Amino acid sequence: MIRAALLDVRASAAVEMALVIPMLLILMMGAFELGNYFLSEHILLKGVRDGAVYAARQDIGANYDCTAGTPTVPAQVVSDTEQLVRTGQLTGGNDRLPNWASGTTAFTMTVDCLTAAGGTTLGGIYTSNSGKVPVLTVTAQVPYRSLLGSLGFPTADLKLNATEQTVATGI
Repeated sequence: MIRAALLDVRASAAVEMALVIPMLLILMMGAFELGNYFLSEHILLKGVRDGAVYAARQDIGANYDCTAGTPTVPAQVVSDTEQLVRTGQLTGGNDRLPNWASGTTAFTMTVDCLTAAGGTTLGGIYTSNSGKVPVLTVTAQVPYRSLLGSLGFPTADLKLNATEQTVATGI
């Protein structure tokens, strides 16, 4: 009877499928999670890039005064840039990613004043800044929301980071 059971091949496909399904599910869920991670990272990078471009186009003389060392960015420019990074709009709008609610996003914006190579001062639009160019750095850090987090997999410490640096061109 044991020998007859071992030689019977009628249910071999079902047994093989039962053995393969766990590995197939792991591969599929891993592919979905990886795709979700890259999509979230792309959305964050695009938002930070949009914010840096917006901040770079603000009035240089009024917002990025390099005559007295390293300037501070006005609070209104920082809040508008953060709003643009989070929602893609200056007023209203929905968050681009689900974990971008206020307080969960670590958002920073800094300005450094640089001179041209060799220490030469620049003219043109930079004459009001003692020939120094304001270089803006916009950084955002957002908690990553995993697809598998709702299934009990721990993802609380995963963060998405993005940084964009641009020269203020002003208006």
